[in-house]
This record gives sequence, C-alpha cells and structure tokens, in this order.
Amino acid sequence: MFYTSTRDANVKITASQAVLKGLSDEGGLFVPCEFPKLSVSLSKLADMDYKETAYAVMKDFLTDYTEEELKDCINKAYDSKFDTEEIAPIAEADGVFYLELFHGKTIAFKDMALSILPHLLTTAAKKNKADGEIVILTATSGDTGKAALAGFAGVKGTRIIVFYPKGGVSKVQEKQMVTQKESNTLVVGVKGNFDDCQSKVKELFGDAELKDRMAKKGFRFSSANSINIGRLVPQIVYYVYAYGKLLKEERIKEGEKINICVPTGNFGNILAAYYAKKMGLPVNMLICASNENKVLFDFFKNGVYDKNREFILTDSPSMDILISSNLERLIYLNTGCDPQKTKELMESLKSKGKYDISDTFSKISGEFTGEFANWSECAKKIHDLYEGDGYVIDTHTAVAAAAYDKYVKENPSDKAKTIVASTASPYKFARSVLKAIDSKYESGEDFELIDTLSKLSNTEIPAAVSELKTAEVVHKTVCEISEMKKQVEGNLGL
Repeated sequence: MFYTSTRDANVKITASQAVLKGLSDEGGLFVPCEFPKLSVSLSKLADMDYKETAYAVMKDFLTDYTEEELKDCINKAYDSKFDTEEIAPIAEADGVFYLELFHGKTIAFKDMALSILPHLLTTAAKKNKADGEIVILTATSGDTGKAALAGFAGVKGTRIIVFYPKGGVSKVQEKQMVTQKESNTLVVGVKGNFDDCQSKVKELFGDAELKDRMAKKGFRFSSANSINIGRLVPQIVYYVYAYGKLLKEERIKEGEKINICVPTGNFGNILAAYYAKKMGLPVNMLICASNENKVLFDFFKNGVYDKNREFILTDSPSMDILISSNLERLIYLNTGCDPQKTKELMESLKSKGKYDISDTFSKISGEFTGEFANWSECAKKIHDLYEGDGYVIDTHTAVAAAAYDKYVKENPSDKAKTIVASTASPYKFARSVLKAIDSKYESGEDFELIDTLSKLSNTEIPAAVSELKTAEVVHKTVCEISEMKKQVEGNLGL
C-alpha cells in the first residue's frame, strides 16, 4: 500500500513515511493509492475484540509496519487508560445506537486515534531512520489538543506545540490543556478562532525557510491533527468494530446496511466512516451533522463550499469550524483522483473562500447527506433523552442526535438501524448539558455543576475531570495569530 498526495500525482510514499510527514510538501493530504477490502468476514468480526479488529483493519493500510510492530502499537494504545475493556461500548437509547467514543484518558473521541498515533509515529521514525526530534504542531478546536498532549507528553524524541482559540473552547477543555505538566509540551491560546489557528499551522508546515532552520537544529514537523493519515486510519476501526458488535448482539443481520450519523466539524470522523464503507462495511447513508456553523450542511445540499459567513461560537465548540480540512480527501475522490483539479479547488477556497463542485456532485451526493441542528433543538434532545431513557449525552452528540431526528422525518422510508457517533463525555460540557436538562442549572461554579451532573446521571465523575479541580495551570501564554510563528521559534530556540 502506497500513499499519494491530493495535490501532486508524483508523490508515492509508504504508510510510515506518510505518518511521519503528516502533510505533503505542497500542502496536499496523503491518501491511499487504493482502498483495501476487509480481510475478515463480517461474521468473524462479531467474535473479535477491539484490539483484534484494530489489527484486521490497520494492517491493510499500514503495510510497511510488521505484524509485531503494529500489534505492539495497538497493545500500548488500547490498554488500561480506557475505563472499559470494550474500549468503545454501544448504548441504545430511543431506538438509536450510540457508539461511545469517550472512554479514553481525555474523555473525547480523539483518544481513539491519539492513543496510538505517538506509537505509530515513533515506530515510523525508527523505520525511516529519521534523526532528530519530531515536533508535533497542532491546532485544536478543543479536544484534539488535550488528547494529543496526553499521547505525546513525555515521549522521548518528541515535543508538542498546541494552539487553541482563546475563549473558543469550554472551561474544562481549556483547563485540561493548560495544566499539562511535561517539559516537552507547549500550549498557547490564540486571539482568533479555530480556522485562524488551523490555517496558520498549515502555513507553518509549508514554510520552507522555517523547516530549513529547524532541520539545521535537528527538528522536523509532524502533525497530530486528522490531516495525518495516522490519525484517520485508527478512526476507521471503531465503525468496523461497532458493526461486529451489533452483529454479535443480534441487533443486525450479516450484510444488513446501517446508517452512521456523525457530528462533524473538520470532517475526519465521518470520512473514517466513509473509508470503512470503501473497505466493504455495509453502510447505507452517512449523515453529516452540523451545528449553527453549517458550512457542511450547505455543501451537501448543493455542492458549493462557501466559508464566507459569520463564525458562530456555540455550545458544541469542537464543531465551530468553517474550513473542514479533511473534506479535501473526499473532494479528491470526487474529481476522479485528479490532483490538479483538487489543487485548483483548494486554491479557490484559500483565495475566494469557496469552491463549486455542483457539476460532479452526484458522485457523492447519494452516499452522504447533510443535516444541522441549532442549540434549542440540541437542548431539547438532551432533555428528552434524559427524561425518556435516563441517558445523558454531550452537546456534540446532541447535534448528531437532533440532526438524525430531522433525517428520519425527511426520509420515512429509510428503516436502516443507525449508529450515532457519541464523541465526548457530557462531563466536558456539564454547564450546557445541565442547562438543557433543566434551566435551574443555568448558573453555578463549573465543578459544582460537574458534581450535580454525576448525581443526575448516576455516573462517576471521570478521573480526567475530577483531577482538574486541584491541577495547577502551567501554560499561560496568549498570542495574536501573527505571533504563532514566533511562539514556535521561541520554543525550539531558533
């Protein structure tokens, strides 16, 4: 299996090289030259645990990792840092299957991939005899930052720099990041939104002069964002695992098609579900759920991507994104894998803030649909699920759940069973969740509200949250967008 770039057909590298580089030199994203088919039968999936499923899926994408290397990475990633042996359990509520992806160290779905990425990356460095220190440069809308910090903190031969939008993440998300202790970590708040952070990070990746100075000092960039194929491949696993689990529990029949509904900002999580479908997983419809920043909803209605709109801060901050980087991988497939056409579209997005693929949109419009939900609809869904089933979901999962309700009303003939990707613990957004359950919880100190949520939901407060009560703030730097490069240079002593 080789990887090429969405913007340059001449690129042909191995999986470990793609993981190590993170982003292609001309700014393109690495994509597999072909899609492997699932090497195990659906019936066999039903008898496999999470680690076994991970190996079955990942071995065909990461083909230059030996069986020993890959299994070692998997065993180190999916261990006791998850609070359940299932790793990704499924809960049923109101006739929908909620795939809980928040049982890792930082209680968000990013743990599913970022628990293994440091091991894939350090193994890749050894395989490719990459000298020097790997610098993980990451922009976060809230969850990737802490999950990446937790994964790379203290890992020999690496350091990690995380930029997040100051005031654009929840209090718990921010405190999770700024209390990270290890000396190889740097967290910086940016006076801007996530798109500003992400665009600048991409710019730094493409800064040849900076990379040359770094190389002379023994540093090289890599990425922990989902632009890194080493993030995306592990995300395919949990959709395949979920299908096997539903099969084992006789909730579905072998070969039965399911819908998958994903709360989406940067498009990586739902793209992983699409990659699972390309491998042969029986998927009927992929439902892309947006919050009020509904750039993807509009795109899936008419094939025009237009970020020229107001940026809205919402109660689902990890989805407050107007530039969905991973969509480029889908656009590339839609062009017939034409890197020149993809490059032109991405340049149009950069210069004009939009691009139009309405003339070829029919190629993908039958596999995806877009829905969106505003806060009042999400709040009602959180309230109704709690009142009806005693099940509590976070604000991002609520976007998907409320959007799925709209999909059902608009498509009454679609009777396919549906998995909703439950992407974060409600404890990360306790204030908003409690506000939705009952307005009397509108005010109160954040950690008091967390205690209240524990009592209401009859669940234990995750260690990732309870330990924050007394955690010391280590990272206090806040900078302008234009100063992000200086922060990197200062950290690396350039």
